[in-house]
Amino acid sequence: MYYKRVFAFPVLLFLFLSSVAQVSRPKLVVGLVIDQMRWDYLYRYSDLYGANGFKRLLREGFSAENAMIPYAPTVTAAGHTCIYTGSVPAIHGIVANDWVERETGARMYCATDTSVRPVGSGSMWEGQMSPRNMLVNSVADELRLATNFRSKVIGIALKDRGGIFPAGHSANAAYWFDDKTGRWITSTYYMNELPQWVSRYNDRRVPDSLMRNDWNLLYDPSKYTQSTGDDMPWERLLESDKKRTFPHSYTSVIGSNKYDPFRSSPYGTTYTFDFAREIIRHERMGQGSETDMLCVSISSTDYIGHRYGPNSLEVQDLYLRLDKEIASFLSYLDQTLGKGNYTLFLSADHGAPNNSLFLKANKYLNAGNLSGGGAVRSMNNFCKQKFGDSLLVKRVYDFQAYLDLKRIDSLGLNLKTVKKEIAGYLKTLPEIWNAFDEEELMTTILPPVVKEKIANSYYFRRSGDIQYFYKPQYIEGPADGVEHGAWYPYDSHIPCVFFGWGVKPGRTNRETSMADIAPTIAAMLRIQMPSGCIGQVITELMK
Repeated sequence: MYYKRVFAFPVLLFLFLSSVAQVSRPKLVVGLVIDQMRWDYLYRYSDLYGANGFKRLLREGFSAENAMIPYAPTVTAAGHTCIYTGSVPAIHGIVANDWVERETGARMYCATDTSVRPVGSGSMWEGQMSPRNMLVNSVADELRLATNFRSKVIGIALKDRGGIFPAGHSANAAYWFDDKTGRWITSTYYMNELPQWVSRYNDRRVPDSLMRNDWNLLYDPSKYTQSTGDDMPWERLLESDKKRTFPHSYTSVIGSNKYDPFRSSPYGTTYTFDFAREIIRHERMGQGSETDMLCVSISSTDYIGHRYGPNSLEVQDLYLRLDKEIASFLSYLDQTLGKGNYTLFLSADHGAPNNSLFLKANKYLNAGNLSGGGAVRSMNNFCKQKFGDSLLVKRVYDFQAYLDLKRIDSLGLNLKTVKKEIAGYLKTLPEIWNAFDEEELMTTILPPVVKEKIANSYYFRRSGDIQYFYKPQYIEGPADGVEHGAWYPYDSHIPCVFFGWGVKPGRTNRETSMADIAPTIAAMLRIQMPSGCIGQVITELMK
């Protein structure tokens, strides 16, 4: 008996130590970014939400109610990158969707990579994409590193940038939508040919099937009390449609080799969630020995939001449909992986303002807009009068004016003087809140919180020469639809909800940051935070 006890002790000790050494992690992490989702949409349409979509996330999960974007301008590429890197444009380098390379003067789309080739598409523009321009890694990269690349990471979105940057540099795959073919594609950065199951899925022509159905309201119009009426003058007409009213038809797009209108339909959301399920099933995500990560971005919310605005029937109906899609997706995860075996977070890359015509119609007189092209013309007209040349301003991207530095030098003009004069001119315009030389930010008188956000966006190799912002309730863009990008709450206050494994239900109203999401996920997984991370762990949600 004595010998049995002596033998049993080390065995039990070994088992105990092994259990202690085993790091507890969920089977799968799902990142769900809803493009252009304002924070208030969690509650604005809640009277018509079901019990198992947004309401379930809030009921069983943890919501950081006052999550803010820590930089400005607020745009899609920067937002997706910040969420997954815990970093800001000044560090991760994705300063906008488009920018001008300081060293070459060439325009650069955020995800462009001419060293790769498209896979699944013949379009170079659609397929030459990778995360190469992102200067740091993502929490998905850190998960891959922590497991010696045994974890599987995949990113998907209709928008290339929405699938590429979240998945990081070492992703197993990223897929995005090709407007010309209506198919999911990727690039040689990830693989040389599509997996057979993806090709088979593409061959089913799912977008064609979905678009045979008109978009009608889910409920009687009288229930849509959070929206204005149909066919408002501030709504933007869809190319495939002949009117701004329900029902919206997409049948003209089928087989046209131009599927862009599909993005601006609720079926783009259905399509993305359907493909996410296929990825989980065929790639057996969350069913191996290591934690996997699926990065899903819903893009149609942005396209529809841009066209119709936050006060439209279209946006309200879209979120009611999205609520059902989320409920169905959670149910699928429950059935496939088991409740409590996965962690999901939901956030957004930016918000959206109200349309200026809508505001004026409702007695908000301090509202308006100016197109980006108009801003370039206006600044160059001023330069013609001031300096005798009308080509000094090359481009405007996201409230940043890029000057033709070579031209300024060839004319013998002083660059600082040119920037000072243009910024001074901009400040005379009734739409402009402030304008300044980007390199002179630290000496510009601004509220500290705003100065910090702008500083967080400035990366000298890619940022513009002059930064300007419109007054509150003014937007850059045409009179119809809405555009975004400012630091104001309607653009920068986003949802931030955690759900599932490792999450303690509750909420906090203390201010948190978009950059806090990545380090929080890293802490939950017991892995290193991303290389450029400046965010803080949201400790209140940790079990």
